[in-house]
Amino acid sequence: MSASERQLIRIGVWRVDPALDEIARDGTSIKLEPRTMRLLIYLAEHAGEVVSVDQLLDNVWKDVVVTPNSVYHAVAALRRVLGDDPKNPTYIVNILRRGYRLVAPVAPWIESPPADPGPSATPFTPPRATSNGVPWPRILRLGVVLLIALGIALGYFISRPPHKVMLVVLPFANLTGDARREYFSDGMTEELISQLGSLDPEHLGVIARTSAMAYKGSPKDAAQIARELGVDYLFEGSIRGPSERVRVTAQLIATADQTHLWAESFDRDAGDILKLQSEVARTIADKIRLKLSAQTQARLIRTPSLNPQAHEAFLEGLEAENLRTRQGLERAIIEFGRAIALEPNYADAYAELARTYSLATVVGLGSPADTMRQARDAAVKALQIDDSAATAHTTLGVVHAHFEYDWAAAEREFHRGIELNPSDAYAHLFYSNSLLSPLGRHDEAIVEMNRAARLDPLSAPVDSFVGRSYVWARRYEEALARMLEATRRHPNFPLNHVRLAHLYPYLGRFEDAIAEETKARLASGQDPREALRAEDALRSSFAAHGPRGYWEKALEFAQTGGNQTGVTAPESYGTSYGIAVLDARLGDTDRAMESLERAYAEHQFALTEIGVEPAFDSLRPDARFKSLLRRVGLLP
Repeated sequence: MSASERQLIRIGVWRVDPALDEIARDGTSIKLEPRTMRLLIYLAEHAGEVVSVDQLLDNVWKDVVVTPNSVYHAVAALRRVLGDDPKNPTYIVNILRRGYRLVAPVAPWIESPPADPGPSATPFTPPRATSNGVPWPRILRLGVVLLIALGIALGYFISRPPHKVMLVVLPFANLTGDARREYFSDGMTEELISQLGSLDPEHLGVIARTSAMAYKGSPKDAAQIARELGVDYLFEGSIRGPSERVRVTAQLIATADQTHLWAESFDRDAGDILKLQSEVARTIADKIRLKLSAQTQARLIRTPSLNPQAHEAFLEGLEAENLRTRQGLERAIIEFGRAIALEPNYADAYAELARTYSLATVVGLGSPADTMRQARDAAVKALQIDDSAATAHTTLGVVHAHFEYDWAAAEREFHRGIELNPSDAYAHLFYSNSLLSPLGRHDEAIVEMNRAARLDPLSAPVDSFVGRSYVWARRYEEALARMLEATRRHPNFPLNHVRLAHLYPYLGRFEDAIAEETKARLASGQDPREALRAEDALRSSFAAHGPRGYWEKALEFAQTGGNQTGVTAPESYGTSYGIAVLDARLGDTDRAMESLERAYAEHQFALTEIGVEPAFDSLRPDARFKSLLRRVGLLP
C-alpha cells in the first residue's frame, strides 16, 4: 500500500502513519508499539477534549486487564517520543483529576506541507551526529552511563526521606452519577487524610482537610497546587459504583516533575472500605519510602470490616459536622448516633461524636455543662474501644481544660493526640488556645499555632487564631499584622472581623473597631440597614463621649441583643463572660465580678482565658478575681 493510499495524519509537526505504527519528522522515523499508536490515535480522535483514564482503559486496553498505571506509563513514554515537556506541554496536557487532552493541531497529512504549522516549541529530534562529528551511538552510550550513575545517586538519596515531606489528599471525585453521594467522596477524603497523617509522623506531614477541600473542582494543575501548599506529593482519587459496591481509582503524583509514582483501581464491597483505605496507606508509605513502626503496620493490617450503613451514617455525620453551624452539629449528633447504633464498637464514630459535643458549646447548642459531659463520655468510650483514636484524646484535652480545669490531664491528652496524628491541625490549634495561651506559655502557643497554619494554610479559622494568640501575648502590632493578612485571604470570615474589632481598642483605634464590627455583621448576613444603624449608634456615642461612650453603647447592645454580629459564644459580647469584659472596660469591678461568677457557674468556654485577657488587668488586684483564678486552676 502506497503512502497516498494510506490514511496519514499530521499531529503538530509529526507525520503519523497508523498503518505502519510509525511517526516521522525531518526525515527521521520512529516505530511505535502498536498500543502506543492506538493511544496516540485515540487522543487525536478526541483532540481538544479531556479524555479520562477510564476511557483509555476501555478503548485502548479493552483486550487486556491492566491498572491505570499502564496508562500513565504509556502517556509518559509517548510524551518522550514526541519530545513533549510535561511542565510546559505542547502536545499532551495532564488535566488533574480528569485525564489528558491532546492540544497539538490535528489534520490530514498533505505532502510538502508548510514548514512548521505546529506548536511554537520544537520537539526534540534525536540527532544522527553532533556538530563535531561524534557519532550518535557514542553519545547514547555515554548518556546511558550517566543515567545509571544518576539513578544510583537518586536511589541513595531517596531511600529514606531526608526531611519531613508533605502530602495533600485532593478531594475525591464523585463519579457515581449521584450528586447526593458527595458526602461519601468528601468523607473518603477526610478519612484518608487522617489515616495518612498517623503513618510516620516524623517523616510525613499531611495537609489538613480544610485546605485540601479548597481544591474541590479546581482547574489548577499539580504544579500550581504544589506551589500554593508547599507539598511534595499529591494523592487524588475518584469513586464510582452503587452504594453496596464501590470502585475507587487512586494515584500518587510527585510534584517535582509531575511523575505518576503509582496508580491503581480497586473494586470493594462497601463493608471493606476501611480495609481499602489501609491498603492505600500502606502502598503510599512504600512508594515514598516511609518506615512504618511495627505498631502502625499491625494497626493497618487488622483493620476490621464495617457495617456499610454505619459507615454511610458516619460520613454523613462528618459532612454535617464540618459545617460548624448549630444546625450542622445537631444533624451530626444524630448521624454519629445512628452509626453507633448500627456498629456499637465504632471508635471513630464515638470520637467524632465527642468532638461534635465539644464544638456544640462554641455555637451555643445546649448548656456547656451538659455538652461537655457528653463530649467526655463519648471520648472515653472511643478510647475504651481503641486507645489510638487521636481525635478522642484531643477532645478529652479540651474537656479537661475548659470543663474540669485539670491542666495536667489536659496536657497529657493533647500530647497523646498530637503524637498519634501530628498532621491534625486542629489538635495543634486546641493545644495552643485551650492550654498554652491560658497558662501564659505564649511562645509555645504561637509555635503550635504556626504549626497548625502550615498544616492547614487555607483555613480561615486557623489563620485568624494565629492573630489571637498574639493578642493574649500582648504583642498587638504583630496580632494586627496577622489578622489583617487573614482578612486579605478570607475577607468574608466574620470571626476575624470581630477579633479585629476587639483588638483595635487596645491600639486606641475605635473608629477602626466600629468599622470591623460592621463588616462582621454584613459578612454574617445581617440586614445591611440594621448593620448600618448599629454602626451609626456606635459612632455617635463615641463622638459624644469618647471611649466610654463606645463601651456603654457596646454594653447596651450586648444586654438587649443588638450585638448580633453573627458570631456566637464565646467571642461575642452577648455572653456573661463578654459582658464582664465590657463591665471591666467601664471600670465597674463589682459588676464585672458578678458577670464572671455567672460565667463560672455556667462553665462558659471562654472562662479559661481570664488569666490572659487584657481587659481584666484592672481586676487582677481584687481578691475575688484571685479566688476565681484559683478555682479555674490558674493560680496556686
